[in-house]
Amino acid sequence: MARLGAVVAVFLAVAVVAEGILDPVDFLALQAVRRSLDDMPGSAYFDGWDFTADPCGFPGVYCNGNRVSALALGDPRAGSPGLTGRLDPALGRMSALTELSLVPGRVQGELPDSLASCSNLRFLAVSKNLISGRIPDGIGALSNLRTLDVSFNQISGAIPPSIASLPSITNLILCHNQLTGGIPSFPDSSPLLRMDLKHNALSGGVPSLPGSLQYLSLAANHLTGNVDSVLPRLTRLNYLDLSMNQLQGPVPSSVFTLPLSVLQLQRNFFSGLLQPTSDVTIPVVDLSYNRFWGPLSPLLAGIGQLYLNNNRFTGDVPSRLVQELVGTGGLQLLYLQHNFLTGIEISPSSSLPSGVSLCLMYNCMVPPVYAPCPIKAGTQNTRPADQCPEWRG
Repeated sequence: MARLGAVVAVFLAVAVVAEGILDPVDFLALQAVRRSLDDMPGSAYFDGWDFTADPCGFPGVYCNGNRVSALALGDPRAGSPGLTGRLDPALGRMSALTELSLVPGRVQGELPDSLASCSNLRFLAVSKNLISGRIPDGIGALSNLRTLDVSFNQISGAIPPSIASLPSITNLILCHNQLTGGIPSFPDSSPLLRMDLKHNALSGGVPSLPGSLQYLSLAANHLTGNVDSVLPRLTRLNYLDLSMNQLQGPVPSSVFTLPLSVLQLQRNFFSGLLQPTSDVTIPVVDLSYNRFWGPLSPLLAGIGQLYLNNNRFTGDVPSRLVQELVGTGGLQLLYLQHNFLTGIEISPSSSLPSGVSLCLMYNCMVPPVYAPCPIKAGTQNTRPADQCPEWRG
């Protein structure tokens, strides 16, 4: 009782000097947050948290009337060491909170289940800390949540299926954690724009995703199955990275017509012919380390950086690709090593323009020009003749 009386006395003292009176529940919640967190060496964020003054003037505390509406924990300046400690469950008592962020640091422990009580929360970002445990199921009940960023932590367990039903979610950033299980299916009505789940341990197939998506990264997981029924629906994508999984089957030709700036499908088990239906103008395309076969399409000549190495392509390199590479075209990098290609129309006396890269090693031909290759290409210029039945020397 004596301690409670002291707290009330402090709160009344604040009320005298402040223009407005902070809600007592928020005041006590802020005190609990302060007790659970500390500055790391070199950070002075909490020096400005003096509870004899108005908490609405504290660094990172933003109020709307007598309620805390936003809480930005830690010094946001570049290079700040951040905070240590844990996120206190008292955060859930700030029911008017719309934004909660935490700068990179060494905050550990779990995300409080009580955050589900912050029904007005629109923005939750706690990336680059040491937060562990599971994503609370109650997060999926935050109907106003637009951004959920818990990237670069140590969060494990499954993605709560209820997250896929959040009616306002636009940014879902869960990358670089230890998440397992499948990716939940999202309804067509979802407003999701960005999904970044790379570098986890997710398994299963690529589920149904909303056509609103503009950024999709699922790289470095354990995903399996085909994508030919999923990708054609995502007509607004400008970034697609499915690399380093175990995906298989064909890549639909419609993928090459998407308004992409980057297409990364490397290190999977994709197979079949590459058959774009029109000129491909994606700046960066990486299809390396797959099982694509057949001839190279001249319609790939409009790409800026094209990685086709470590596949099973055959035939001659289309002259249009060569012209774009050695001429004034936009093709700046063409990696074709470790295929079964049998020829290329390029003069042995030709010299590649500055800044242009070409690698032809370990195909069914002797490379007609010298061009430095990456170290991983190895040291053998050509494949053994018994691997090249179509090679005529």
